[in-house]
Amino acid sequence: MAQKAAPMVRAQILLTLVQRERLERLSRREGRRLSDVTRRALDIGLDVLEGCSDEELRRQQRALAELDHIRAGVRERHGVYQGDLVAEAREERERQQEQTWSDK
Repeated sequence: MAQKAAPMVRAQILLTLVQRERLERLSRREGRRLSDVTRRALDIGLDVLEGCSDEELRRQQRALAELDHIRAGVRERHGVYQGDLVAEAREERERQQEQTWSDK
């Protein structure tokens, strides 16, 4: 059974130019969003700072590799969605609101 994703909170941080460039390079190389790569880098760094065991780090790396494999399969099978989901959701919500108001 799939696990439910943990809720996320928005955080604003300042990065050095070099940090940003490194994250962008990883993002392009892995074909993943910058936010995904940043969260992964932060998780790995926190594990190191907190003294996470080598076995736990290997388990996490295997899980991430499996997720990368799944993403690649989905991308190969279905392609990458080129639309703008946020804009489309807004347009749909506006249409629904207009419909609701016109029904009254």
